[in-house]
Amino acid sequence: MIRTVLAAVMLCVIAGCTAMKIDDFDGTAPAFVPEDYFLGETRAWGLFQDRFGTVRREFVVDIEGRMEGDVLVLDEAFRYADGERDQRTWHIRPLGDGRYEGEADDIVGTATGVREGKAMRWTYLFDLAVGDRIWRVSFDDWMFLQDETVMINRTTVSKWGFTLGEVYIFFKKPELSGAVGETAAQASQDAAQ
Repeated sequence: MIRTVLAAVMLCVIAGCTAMKIDDFDGTAPAFVPEDYFLGETRAWGLFQDRFGTVRREFVVDIEGRMEGDVLVLDEAFRYADGERDQRTWHIRPLGDGRYEGEADDIVGTATGVREGKAMRWTYLFDLAVGDRIWRVSFDDWMFLQDETVMINRTTVSKWGFTLGEVYIFFKKPELSGAVGETAAQASQDAAQ
């Protein structure tokens, strides 16, 4: 009897610790619609923090978004604090009912997403270069629109279900914000000299 009660209590505790769900954002505002928010220019600042809390990389990304028919095309130009540069182009298709799918050259297969209210969840596999090796990792992005110009993104990077680290990205629409100032990459390079 006591074991049954303890098992029931533990089940309730575990069930109470469930992960965030997209439905948690039903009715929240402002509504995040990627094909509206990402049109034109967007700048974002981000960092990767490993599972121990150490910041491993910082970057700035300039994004140019446009619609080609019913496909949202995002051209991303990354500048890392260590001087590395990278580019990625996303092709994202709205599927209706707040669902999306997308491709980019450096992701594996098709990314899938769903949005509700001010939030969007975007998941995909990525071949990550780690030294001389390639690790296939999972990206679980959560985007949260704050107002018409600002969005916050938190990404969990994992392999075999174990968290390797998190990426935090802060997006801002430059044409609405005026001067955006020095980038994190430029500031880091200036400090190193």
